[in-house]
Amino acid sequence: MNTYYSKEINVQILVSLMKSHGIRKVIASPGTTNINFVASIQQDPFFEIYSSADERSAAYMACGLAAESGEAVALSCTGATASRNYIPALTEAFYRKLPLLVITATQHSGRIGQNMAQVIDRRTMLNDMVNLSIQAPTVHSDEDEWALNVQINRALAELCRRGGGPVHINLETTYNKDFTIKELPKERVISRVCGCSELPKLPDSRIAIFVGDHRKWSDRLTKAVDEFCAKYNGVVLCDQTSNYRGKYRVLANLITSQEQYLFPYILPKLLIDIGNVSGAYMSLKPEQVWRVNPDGEVRDTFRKLTTVFEMGEIDFFEAYNLLKHSTEPQDEYYKTLIAERSKLSAKIPELPFSNPWIAQHTAGRLPENSVLYLGILNTLRSWNFFETPASVTCYSNTGGFGIDGGVSTLVGMSLANKDRLCFGVVGDLGFFYDMNALGNRHIGSNIRLMLINNGCGTEFKNYNHPAARFGDDADAYMAAAGHYGAQSKALVKHYAEDLGYEYMSASNKEEYLTAVERFLTTEFLDKPIIFEVFTDYQCESDALKMMKNLETTAAGSVKKMVKGVLGNKNVQFVKKIIKNKVY
Repeated sequence: MNTYYSKEINVQILVSLMKSHGIRKVIASPGTTNINFVASIQQDPFFEIYSSADERSAAYMACGLAAESGEAVALSCTGATASRNYIPALTEAFYRKLPLLVITATQHSGRIGQNMAQVIDRRTMLNDMVNLSIQAPTVHSDEDEWALNVQINRALAELCRRGGGPVHINLETTYNKDFTIKELPKERVISRVCGCSELPKLPDSRIAIFVGDHRKWSDRLTKAVDEFCAKYNGVVLCDQTSNYRGKYRVLANLITSQEQYLFPYILPKLLIDIGNVSGAYMSLKPEQVWRVNPDGEVRDTFRKLTTVFEMGEIDFFEAYNLLKHSTEPQDEYYKTLIAERSKLSAKIPELPFSNPWIAQHTAGRLPENSVLYLGILNTLRSWNFFETPASVTCYSNTGGFGIDGGVSTLVGMSLANKDRLCFGVVGDLGFFYDMNALGNRHIGSNIRLMLINNGCGTEFKNYNHPAARFGDDADAYMAAAGHYGAQSKALVKHYAEDLGYEYMSASNKEEYLTAVERFLTTEFLDKPIIFEVFTDYQCESDALKMMKNLETTAAGSVKKMVKGVLGNKNVQFVKKIIKNKVY
């Protein structure tokens, strides 16, 4: 009988990645639910397979085989209580750090708890059984396939992490009877590099460091990154929350946000990902990504992750700096991106009165050594287009990415920096969510809070937001129009002044430019300031559209047209048909 690999895609991904990670020893126990996996590997000469009808014995056999061979050993069992028999041996493997890959076969997870035969709940493991447990469901979309690739890579890399130990994969099956797949998919491999591992080779051009949200940088880390960029012709792609202020900083959102234009040099051959969650939404599309973080976790933000470095950022950059002897500093890549950013900046037209206009006329004028908090999302987006002084540290609540604690965060920052001016820029929804924080008795005069009040939560009214297609109908329940005084000129004024704040307001460009002089004064005043700026949602949307369409190419125009007619979902399909470079 000629059988090949199962048609079940999750089985194909698992088998392909097992081969790439060098996991060839398998002890299989008989059953029905695991047939698609076992039948797929038994016809592949790569695998060294043993049979054991008793799962308890199979798991202990795997302990011995792993300990003596020094290799990871996989186990495969069927549904029902078969996996329960693994528990004693997995406890042994956990405490001895033996790399056992436990592949338990299961029916669809929706059947759990429905009184269906042979279905038990394996979604939670005992604390001292395995280091990691993942679910491997059936695949129905590209998104499913990407997510499963990441999770299985994460599981297989965990077998040897921090001394090693057992890992569990709960592999779902549909009992597909098609075994005609002759060739496995070429799956992306994600590996992990620890302190003692050999460092992989860097590509010879277009190396970019992407910095998400990051705490204040030490001088040593900045020096190491600057030296790395000088030696390897690198750049550091930043948003305001990156807080990198070295020689190779590129505030890249102006380049990456263009809807009708793609600057080819913004596509790195290698992107080194450091920091945490970014609100920059940069469209970078690197060829590959290395993530550097002491947590060593697999986090595939750009969907091109190939290597995770479980080490500190300083250790990483200093290690690579030692590998290359001093040469003349290389800055061609940096100069190319800075020139492109300058070109786009020069094309910014006169913007309507809006958050982007406010950022344009304020960001570069912030007092030296001040602190800046930017609210989610329109404010952060707008201020990422314009550079701030090098001595300013910037923050935003991008971790949970909610609008509900921005004012309180600013208050906390001001308490930690009583000798520094602390500026905050938040929208009306974020302000009214968190306005009670302004009554805290510890607040000092170093707070300067700007409230951009557009009366509706302008994010929902921006031209590119899903709610925009509903026009004014979105106001009823999708957006937030009509709440919080509907741009009352007295509400915040009375609240602020009754709490002891100095209150200022502006409703147009002239009023703003006059009032902002006092708002930005370097002098420490007797009172904290609340500066309420009233804008119109249509002006906000128009300004954003202008900022995202500063440059146009024929290819970009076609791309925008196709997306407008067909929608994003069908663009990839069209690309495959016409096979050109437009997109």
